[in-house]
Amino acid sequence: PFGGGGGGWVRGWGGRCGAALHLLPGALCAATLAALASVGGAATPLARTAVGITGLVLTALAVRLAVRTGPLRARHPGTGSRAATLWTCWTVGHALGGDRLLPGGPDLTAAHPRPALAAALALALAVLPAAGCARWFAVRGRRALAASRGLGEFAARIRPLLLGTTLLFLATLTALLLGARAALGGSDGGALPAVSVIALGLVLFLARLLTVHGFPKPAVVGLASAAALEALAPALVLIARLPGAPPLDAPVRALAAAVGPAAVPALACTAAALGLLAYGLRALTGACAHSPAPAGPAKAPRP
Repeated sequence: PFGGGGGGWVRGWGGRCGAALHLLPGALCAATLAALASVGGAATPLARTAVGITGLVLTALAVRLAVRTGPLRARHPGTGSRAATLWTCWTVGHALGGDRLLPGGPDLTAAHPRPALAAALALALAVLPAAGCARWFAVRGRRALAASRGLGEFAARIRPLLLGTTLLFLATLTALLLGARAALGGSDGGALPAVSVIALGLVLFLARLLTVHGFPKPAVVGLASAAALEALAPALVLIARLPGAPPLDAPVRALAAAVGPAAVPALACTAAALGLLAYGLRALTGACAHSPAPAGPAKAPRP
């Protein structure tokens, strides 16, 4: 379904090895959670921490490999990659434990909540469907470019295609998160934390989709805006604790008391996702966004 029969979809993913690389982050994350569950209370806290850190590092490396292969590979590698990596790590880290820094959030000394573990598993597993959706969008985009008789007709074909791709990934991520929460017994986390994780996954997907099609700078801006909004809330809480400081955290406390601390990442990521989607509806309707990727920088002629 992702481009031709006879194994064409596998070749589009960079071969079977490329498709396996997109499955690797989810497999490593699941293996890490299984290892932590197997040791249980028999292991020392230091041993459990070592297992968790090892699994986190391996999963992060697997994600790095996955986004450099197949449908998630950037057309212009290196452009804004460091900044994108920084903001991605911040937003993911905030989704997994940032609510501990906000009023009403879990205790910093408490064990990691199961909803956060389910969020980590769902985001890791979502790398594979993200690659599939990106591949589907790229193939259909090239077909629309070949079949269109003008830029207006091409834009009219691409806009519903982008919306359909976004909804497809959204539905897949929602199913993965619900399945992960059910498997890990984290269904008591509530609806708002799930919304924040789904919004974060959508931000990451749209940012990568823009990067793949030659728009890395807007992708970095979208990720940075979500990270800045998430960092603003705990910053206000810390500033308000200074002697003589005005109660700058009043809006944050009111929001956390009304709907919960997960409202901060939910609002930040939803706003960033809507901004990236609005930009994509304009930027990805151009023919240059669906032209073949350049083979590499041109070499200077020898004297």
